[in-house]
Amino acid sequence: MDSDLEPVALTPQKQDSAWKHCEVYKYGDRVQMRCLYCKKMFKGGGITRVKEHLAGKKGQGTICDQVPEEVRLFLQQCIDGTVRRQRKRRRSSAEPLPIAYFPPEETQVVEGSYVNNGEVVAAGGGQSSGRTKQRTYRSRKNIVERSELANVEDLIGGDMDNLIPVAISSVKNIVHPSSKDREKTVHMAIGRFLFDIGADFDAVSSVNFQPLVDAIVSGGFGVSLPANEDIKSWILKSCVEEVKKDIDECRPLWKRTGCSVLVQESNKVLNFLVHCPEKVVFLRSFDASEILTSSSDDDDDDDDKLCEVLKEVVEEIGDTNVVQVITKCEDHYVSAGKKLMEAYPSLYWVPCAAHCVDKMLEEFGKIDWIREIIEQARTVTRIIYNHSGVLNLMKKFTYGNDILQPAFTTYSTNFATMARIAELKPHLQAMVTSSEWNECSYSKEAGGLAMTETINDESFWKALTLANNITVPLLRVLRIVCSVRRPGMGYVYAAVYRAKEAIKTHLVHREDYMVFWKIIDKWWLQQQRLPLHAAGFYLNPKFFYNIGEEMRSEIHLAVVDCIEKLVPEDTIQDIIGKDINSYKNAVGIFGRNLAIRARDTMLPAEWWSTYGESCLNLSRFAIRLLSQTCSSLVGSGRNLTPLKKVYESKNSIERQRLSDLVFVQYNMRLRRLGVESGDDNADPLSQSNMELLEDWVSRNQVCIEGNGSSDWKSLESFKRTEVAAVVIDETEDLGTGFDDGEIFKGEKEVSDEGYFTNISEKLFT
Repeated sequence: MDSDLEPVALTPQKQDSAWKHCEVYKYGDRVQMRCLYCKKMFKGGGITRVKEHLAGKKGQGTICDQVPEEVRLFLQQCIDGTVRRQRKRRRSSAEPLPIAYFPPEETQVVEGSYVNNGEVVAAGGGQSSGRTKQRTYRSRKNIVERSELANVEDLIGGDMDNLIPVAISSVKNIVHPSSKDREKTVHMAIGRFLFDIGADFDAVSSVNFQPLVDAIVSGGFGVSLPANEDIKSWILKSCVEEVKKDIDECRPLWKRTGCSVLVQESNKVLNFLVHCPEKVVFLRSFDASEILTSSSDDDDDDDDKLCEVLKEVVEEIGDTNVVQVITKCEDHYVSAGKKLMEAYPSLYWVPCAAHCVDKMLEEFGKIDWIREIIEQARTVTRIIYNHSGVLNLMKKFTYGNDILQPAFTTYSTNFATMARIAELKPHLQAMVTSSEWNECSYSKEAGGLAMTETINDESFWKALTLANNITVPLLRVLRIVCSVRRPGMGYVYAAVYRAKEAIKTHLVHREDYMVFWKIIDKWWLQQQRLPLHAAGFYLNPKFFYNIGEEMRSEIHLAVVDCIEKLVPEDTIQDIIGKDINSYKNAVGIFGRNLAIRARDTMLPAEWWSTYGESCLNLSRFAIRLLSQTCSSLVGSGRNLTPLKKVYESKNSIERQRLSDLVFVQYNMRLRRLGVESGDDNADPLSQSNMELLEDWVSRNQVCIEGNGSSDWKSLESFKRTEVAAVVIDETEDLGTGFDDGEIFKGEKEVSDEGYFTNISEKLFT
């Protein structure tokens, strides 16, 4: 049946949060969905059934036991919010008229008075006077409207006879605002608050925003708000304890699957994160400004100090739990990493794969013809994103899609944007040939003329297409190594192979593709000298059973190296060595049809967990290795509280409070990994993206303000419709066949030519 399933791309109309956690297929005339985590197929019931499956709603079918806890909690909140809204709608439809109070017959009420235990009490507190007899209500048909109340009983605690205020004069001319007006009032109040405190516009995208509003609403009328002292004392303290509890719950996972220590550097401050398949957590930070900025004469001392900092983090986690420590591939990290491996023989220091790929893209961008294409493309985006009228027109023709594509780094953003421009080519060409553009004043100006010429220039598109053919495979490598949902260790070796293969295919001539291959090999040499990626490739059944004996024998040594380093007991090493033959020859359950079909559909660690019990020690080793990431950029991003601000504080108490605030903020953001969709709908003009996109949107001499060209108030809202195919699985077409012997031989040539000699000598001599 699987062969008859046709993948279906998600469209912007699929707004439910659960769509991000399932795969959609078409089977004949029916649409079926499969859970990303446990692979259960749903043949009916719609997205609601999938959401209940993931959220763990009992009584609604099977419950997913593989879904990450943060995803389950998020979807539970979504379902609870939907139920509340449905109840509110039912209550509103059942009570279409304003809530009213029917006084008993002969009850006399005066303006400004109220009814207390059946007696009419004047506003001043005394009994009603004789004047009240002039106003008598003899029928329950006379009502007093209560404006804006959903339920009177809720207001007074359910005792309607106890105390019901009456204000006749104030209800005679009541105009009930529509739901849209009420919503606008709420939104304006939220906007004023965010503007007042200087919050980023992206604050409303926080997963904690809707729970905040729900909590305020559930508190009812008169709920007290926290004071400044509450926020900075018991509330922050409670949040710190919550996060620490989450981290403590991760420690058994670190022991079971192993973990990776991720070292991220920002303004000479080091952030230490811990990655395991279920969760990424922020552990702490360290001010390394004295270590990273000292003179070269003190290099050895600084390397020792950096190594000591890394050792402290490893000890806090447990050295037997750490598989690898990932840092940038710069000299001081290389030296400290070598010292760390000497101190802890059972772990690896590994240069960040994402940093290496980013360096490749940086050098690609310096090649003359590619640099020229990037600059040509920027002439288009600078005009569009500095003139509101042109931006509106572009959004109209691209169906709400942006040209700019923020990615992990500045250089990956450059090439991701070029790929996006190529996807939108027909839409951009339709725009500059439209009557709206020809009638636009900007089309006659220097910048507009240059943009039109570029978009209509076929030689530009030809060169852009070639540049994309060379760089898009590397962008895929970057997405694979930075993936949160799918650890990259079992895929990165194949992804780099496919990237080099694609470059060779499109450039054909050896003298042409070797220019790019040498750049790749130069930065990938460190990775190839370390056996983890090759061992991950070997232990991934998706690839292993599709490679020839020659390649198997070449990378078999990498597996042996990893076994000797990561498995301390000699007897267990011997057992694993024997079990590898069963895996290699697909003996026993490895050769069953169920296991064979699952090679392409299950995550490699999941496959070993399911079918590796006959070789338990090999299975545990494989799961430990395949559960690791390849990048320290996983979970990287902008902190709301600058880390430098923490270490610049002169007061010890305030420094600790700021440090705890960063601890909470960073981990809250990490919880959203895998729940939010990322940057697909990110505003390229937002301040948070400006560092990545500055060269694409910054003004130049042709982007002159005037005639309201930069008036943001004239920007229109467009519903976004995806115009390009959505890639659901980056690893799906890494494919079969790894028989080009030249692809990884190039690294030996690079080594012989002296590339990276200094770093290699530091690490491996």
